[in-house]
Amino acid sequence: MEMDIKLLGGKKVSAEFKGLRIATDQPQDAGGEGSAPSPFDLFLASLGTCAGFYIQSFCQKRDIPTEGITLKQRMDLDPETHMVKLISLSLSLPKDFPEKYRAGVIGAANLCLVKKHLQQPPQIELSVKPA
Repeated sequence: MEMDIKLLGGKKVSAEFKGLRIATDQPQDAGGEGSAPSPFDLFLASLGTCAGFYIQSFCQKRDIPTEGITLKQRMDLDPETHMVKLISLSLSLPKDFPEKYRAGVIGAANLCLVKKHLQQPPQIELSVKPA
């Protein structure tokens, strides 16, 4: 698996992968144009959208309507390190959501591959090669 990262000038960087282009930029207060999410925003969003995918798939396989299902993600920062210290996901289910599937939909959300990688992070290495 490979991804091509392109430096686009200013504060813009993109990733090209599987025929898709993922654009990033920095916010204006960090010298960017704010034209796209920052890489860190995409990182955080990947957790919630991954959980959402598994919730949606769980419901679709059981013909459970997804209208009224919401997922909110909250990040708490450590004021000293300015690092995220807690990510909370809050799942809201409509009143008519089948009771017998409540535990299952929570289990499905916990299958998120992004979450699993955060819990068992890969090693990251950087090498420099001549152009």
